[in-house]
Amino acid sequence: MAENDRRIARGFLSILSGEVGALLLGLLITPVVVRLLGSGGYGAYSVVLSLLGILVVVSNAGISDGVRKFIAEKRSEKWPASVFGFYTRLSLATAFVVAGSLVLAVEVGVVAKTLGTQFEPYIYLLALLLVGRQLFLTARSTLMGLGLEHYSEPLFVVQKALFGVVGVALAASGLGVAGVLAGHIAATFTVATVAFLLVARELDVAALWRRAAEPVPRNELLSFNVLSVVLTLLMTSLYHVDILLLQPFSGNQATGYYRAALLIAEFVWFVPFALQMVLLQSTAELWADDKHEAISRVASRATRYTAALALLVALGIAGLVDAFVPLYFGREFAVASDAILLLLPGAFGFAVARPIFAIGQGKGDLRILVVATAVAAALNICLNLLLIPRYGMYGAAAATSVSYGSMLLLHVLSARRVGFDPLGDLRAGGIAAAGLLTAPVVFGLPILLGDGILALVVVPPLGGLVYGVTALRTGVVTGEELRPVIDRLPAPVSAYLDWSVQAIET
Repeated sequence: MAENDRRIARGFLSILSGEVGALLLGLLITPVVVRLLGSGGYGAYSVVLSLLGILVVVSNAGISDGVRKFIAEKRSEKWPASVFGFYTRLSLATAFVVAGSLVLAVEVGVVAKTLGTQFEPYIYLLALLLVGRQLFLTARSTLMGLGLEHYSEPLFVVQKALFGVVGVALAASGLGVAGVLAGHIAATFTVATVAFLLVARELDVAALWRRAAEPVPRNELLSFNVLSVVLTLLMTSLYHVDILLLQPFSGNQATGYYRAALLIAEFVWFVPFALQMVLLQSTAELWADDKHEAISRVASRATRYTAALALLVALGIAGLVDAFVPLYFGREFAVASDAILLLLPGAFGFAVARPIFAIGQGKGDLRILVVATAVAAALNICLNLLLIPRYGMYGAAAATSVSYGSMLLLHVLSARRVGFDPLGDLRAGGIAAAGLLTAPVVFGLPILLGDGILALVVVPPLGGLVYGVTALRTGVVTGEELRPVIDRLPAPVSAYLDWSVQAIET
């Protein structure tokens, strides 16, 4: 089991570093894009991205999850190449069908009638972007299934950097939303090409166009995919239904403000998302070997780490929202601050649910996960339809927060039905104590320092220090658990951190 823990830690750190890199780039790129497009243009861009999010789920058809799960099982020497060939052919077919449907929707006038003629050129670009995104997702998932996250995740960062350079340059040249979308297209096709070249170093890519040396059990793979599509569509509806419903009721400007609020609230789960990505393929091997006790141990530890980190990030955002939003997006977006506060409780719940969800997915029996997520998705649609017409973006925020939060309860219950306990080692008292002792720092110092850059510089490190010391002292996390992460850092840093952890614990 020690080796499995090390493999999970390596994969998690690779994915987390990619997420952090992409996050930092996004922090630099987003305010530039917002200012170039304006609130109305950014609202239109948000609608296109929400459409992309939903359509990627349809075209991807569960392929990314299937690739990661089944390649990781390594049933034989030729098994990974056969799975790769099968899924890549399937991914190309579905991508071209969905992209072709988008073009047809423009040509017959559906887009003009539903979204307006201004969206027609954006939908053409969206069709091309959809194909590139599909290729990259398939190649990236293949690398992850092979345990090569140290290859796949830097490409994610490169994609973000290329988008920033090309998209911002084109938008600044006067192309607006179309330029930003063109930047996405250029970046996505570039990294997709590199990802396939990396896959070709590990697998026999001739499996793409010839009969597989070892036929794959298509019914098994496709059955997993069908349920994965349903599951992912339900998950995606939680991200995008609010935006798609808000736009016709409140217009592009309010949608732009709300999209900004979502971007900030979703910072809460960038670490849990990394855990979710690595746990699916990592626990698939444990499920295949019927190691239920090990799965519960991994799940309870992942849930504890996620709850502790998500609470810290949520506290930081809540304490600094009034200082950060006007500085980052511009004073026009200050109205989004209250929406962020409404979203944070639900974002915390959804963050904690993510690794639980992924471990259940790794088993392959998705029916109970589909039911649990369907309840949350139905609640989301009903609440948004009820609250948006009356309260606009604040109604959307409240509805979405309740729906996000319900995911935690629903997936804890589903986990126990699947066969593991994610709350067996939560240490909720220690997490609560760390939060209570940190709250005066993150909420009190901004009052003393004012809502400016000084608060943004001083509060995060002080709050993080108080929270980290309390978490170690109360046993939320131990030095032994931190050691695999510390050992991967450069020698001077790792030695200092190791000494600090020992000093705090004693």
